[in-house]
Amino acid sequence: MGDLDVKRLLLQFEKAVREINHDEINPRITELKLHDLNPVVKMVAQARARYLTALFDLANTSNNKQPMPEQIKELKIMRETYEELVAGSKALEVAIERGYLDVQA
Repeated sequence: MGDLDVKRLLLQFEKAVREINHDEINPRITELKLHDLNPVVKMVAQARARYLTALFDLANTSNNKQPMPEQIKELKIMRETYEELVAGSKALEVAIERGYLDVQA
């Protein structure tokens, strides 16, 4: 297979990926407007704020000692929640960029 054939195949593959993702994702999420994204952005920001606040609270109450294992466990849950929401937000951004979702200007 020559370079031109490979490039053609990859372009067809990219088109198929875009069309299939659009066909699967778009019907499940209504046409997006900027204000539709605000609840997602706010949820991520709130999770970030909870995580960072917990970190500072932990540092301010530690009296220069290592946190207790249960405190670390709670902080870890907050971090995992925040990171998962960021990943979801990024997936939404990619879906918009690649045209998987219809958007309204």
